[in-house]
Amino acid sequence: MAHYDIFNGDADGICSLIQLRLAAPKDSTVITGVKRDIKLLAKANLTDGDSATVLDISMEKNADALRAALGAGASVFYADHHRSGDIPDHPSLEAHINTAPTTCTGLIVDYYLNGQYREWAIVAAYGDNIIQVADEYCAQLGLSPEQQNQLLKLGTAMNYNGYGSTEQDLYYTPEALYRVACQYETPFDFIANENEVYETLTQGYDEDMAKGLSITPDQVTESAAMVTLPDERWARRVSGVLGNELANQHPRRAHAILTEVPGKVDHFQISIRAPKSNPSGADVIATQFGGGGRKNAAGINEIAKTDLASFWDALVNAYS
Repeated sequence: MAHYDIFNGDADGICSLIQLRLAAPKDSTVITGVKRDIKLLAKANLTDGDSATVLDISMEKNADALRAALGAGASVFYADHHRSGDIPDHPSLEAHINTAPTTCTGLIVDYYLNGQYREWAIVAAYGDNIIQVADEYCAQLGLSPEQQNQLLKLGTAMNYNGYGSTEQDLYYTPEALYRVACQYETPFDFIANENEVYETLTQGYDEDMAKGLSITPDQVTESAAMVTLPDERWARRVSGVLGNELANQHPRRAHAILTEVPGKVDHFQISIRAPKSNPSGADVIATQFGGGGRKNAAGINEIAKTDLASFWDALVNAYS
């Protein structure tokens, strides 16, 4: 009767599990990976009597594994904000799903725990670029501008650390970052006691973001822009957070950030960000090309160069 903690390797996934395990410590096997490694549930091979906590990975993308786990006699706690597909009606499934563009898994868990570890939920929200909600929670807690900025920087940097084709692209593996951070009841304790980790992530983010912002878009209109990054580790790390930053700088514009798929000539990964002024439709575009995600942010794991013109047309038409 084993328990598995299964979570997305970005800030939202990590901070969601931190909250749950601070509230209810549990011996478990951890399963995670880079942000785009989302078909994680099947890796647990759940059997009768096993249990799993699944956080911040699309139920739609893990549907077969979820049905198999429930059919085998396992129980599953599932919290997420991505496209869910049909949610199984099963007594051994506890599902907390909310796909609104103003929430994330960390905020869903925060609601479930009645705000018990809200500072970690704020880090999750900042990481997923849900700035307004995070700012409101900081104000409710009476945090100083300096404290608020610390949580913003940590969330952004933890999210940035999740991006890469493999864990070798990252400064810290998601599991390693989780195991360090989960020792601390607040992110402020983490920053104070693990300053080397904090500085490594925030400095890495600043350096990579400066490079990313220097790249001229391949295509740009009033409603959309597409940027292709070089085939380098820094580019794979910054691919998702660059889209967030550009969305914040140009709130009426959708953004697509392309990075080459390592080892596959003329094939690309794409991070899609809907305009901040119209935070919807990113998941619909992604699914047309084999990807997925949520309404305001989505991704495509692999698309051929020959399909990029069709993708660009879909992006422009969605937001014109």
